[in-house]
Amino acid sequence: MQLYEKQLNEQFEAYIADDNKIEPKDWMPDAYRKTLIRQISQHAHSEVVGMLPEGNWITRAPSLKRKAILLAKVQDEAGHGLYLYSACETLGVEREDLVKDLLSGKAKYSSIFNYPTLTWADIGAIGWLVDGAAIMNQVPLCRCSYGPYARAMVRVCKEESFHQRQGYTIMMELMNGTDDQKAMAQDALNRWWWPSLMMFGPSDKDSKHSAQSMRWKIKRFSNDELRQRMVDMTVPQAELIGLKMPDPDLKWNEEKGGYDFGEIDWEEFYQVIDGNGPCNKDRLETRNKAHDDGTWVRDAALAYAEKQKLKRA
Repeated sequence: MQLYEKQLNEQFEAYIADDNKIEPKDWMPDAYRKTLIRQISQHAHSEVVGMLPEGNWITRAPSLKRKAILLAKVQDEAGHGLYLYSACETLGVEREDLVKDLLSGKAKYSSIFNYPTLTWADIGAIGWLVDGAAIMNQVPLCRCSYGPYARAMVRVCKEESFHQRQGYTIMMELMNGTDDQKAMAQDALNRWWWPSLMMFGPSDKDSKHSAQSMRWKIKRFSNDELRQRMVDMTVPQAELIGLKMPDPDLKWNEEKGGYDFGEIDWEEFYQVIDGNGPCNKDRLETRNKAHDDGTWVRDAALAYAEKQKLKRA
């Protein structure tokens, strides 16, 4: 049995090395399956919890147009969560169990969503920076070795591109406005910049999963490579509209063809991950309340499905 499993592992590794896609019914090592369940479920949870910071601005958006755009964006995030939960289910887990893990606080989601949205400019910063970081992370996932995850990411990335553009447009309009509006945009950048860089995860030397995920081609670039790309992409965008990056150590490095930047506050990162961020408690309470309030909808849907099943019998 051990020899047979060794042969299966060797075939699996060779199949992955040739850039082939693993499908749900294909043999895969338990560690590969567990890694995917962890990553995809965390991604799904992040999309669902990610609706909360922006959702409370839907009724406070400055115009009907902005309200409609933000509503569409939040709806997109809900859809992304559904795609990703479906992809996760192909690995043999139940969606109900994944949701229970989120509601209980057992499951992780992106640390960025545990920060408050204090002003309308925060909605711009989230679209520009947070969705920009998401795109940087997720475009390579379209080439992930696991087929269902890769295919889900194609549509997700198209919609995230719209999200980033709407966020940058908000920041651009604020920077073309009054002095107060410009100050509001700068303040939002100051508060969201460093948490956005934390979205890429721990530094490569401290990451527990990055190297193995890259070997299996679940991810194609390391955390630090993606973080560097984010900095190099964002700095010229900020300069174009007159924003100043909140990093005194930021400078262009001609030799590497990219920016050197300051040290991330990793203590803050791990505190938020461990549940001690500004909004961790509030996010879980809100999600639990929404889940409880929606019980009657789920019950009604199940009752209707059962009724239709009996009719067809």
